[in-house]
Amino acid sequence: MASRSADPRTGSGSSPAVDAVSLAIIEQLQEDGRRPYAAIGKAVGLSEAAVRQRVQKLLDQGVMQIVAVTDPLTVGFRRQAMLGVNVEGDVDPVADALAAMPECEYVVLTAGSFDLIVEVVCEDDDHLLDVINKRIRTLPGVRSTESFVYLKLKKQTYMWGTR
Repeated sequence: MASRSADPRTGSGSSPAVDAVSLAIIEQLQEDGRRPYAAIGKAVGLSEAAVRQRVQKLLDQGVMQIVAVTDPLTVGFRRQAMLGVNVEGDVDPVADALAAMPECEYVVLTAGSFDLIVEVVCEDDDHLLDVINKRIRTLPGVRSTESFVYLKLKKQTYMWGTR
């Protein structure tokens, strides 16, 4: 049996264990990332201090992050697209190069029609063209790209972690 590589968050071959109470805390924070620990504690049956400790542990383990999520349109980014990228050879160096680009918000290695799926957020169509044509397609190993330009965003949630 092949051994799994160590998880950098835990140092073990598996992801951190998350119990039902921690999932309930995560759910509370997904509803409102600024919810006070006392209110979370009341909802999940723990003291404020216990919630604070659990949240810190979840953050330290990389189980979750607490961030401000913006609507790109309201902060000056008028064009979003999902890109399918096919690569010749090793996918990792291309994925690493894409992950380093500030326009690439999401980079996933996949199985299927594309080697990588990449979400890009750009100021406008000219910016998108520049990112695709001059920065992504010129990366060593990139064989082809296919662009799926967003026309309208119908749903975006971050609730999948607790269902």
